[in-house]
Amino acid sequence: MLVPAGWADPVSSAAFPQDAASVRDWQVFGVEQSGQLAKANGRTADVIGIVRACEARDAAAVERIGRPWWARLRPG
Repeated sequence: MLVPAGWADPVSSAAFPQDAASVRDWQVFGVEQSGQLAKANGRTADVIGIVRACEARDAAAVERIGRPWWARLRPG
């Protein structure tokens, strides 16, 4: 499997502070939420890399198949 199984699940938000939260609670929330966003954005970049690698592999396979049979006898 190319994409880890846990990536099918959404990245959860940080815990939102309660009504009477202190300034520090809001700061902690902001830092944690930024971490969750970084995690989600990292997944996107990783998946794009996986897709590009698969597309390059597939394009190379199509190119090899498209050559005449005798061209497949030589490497490259």
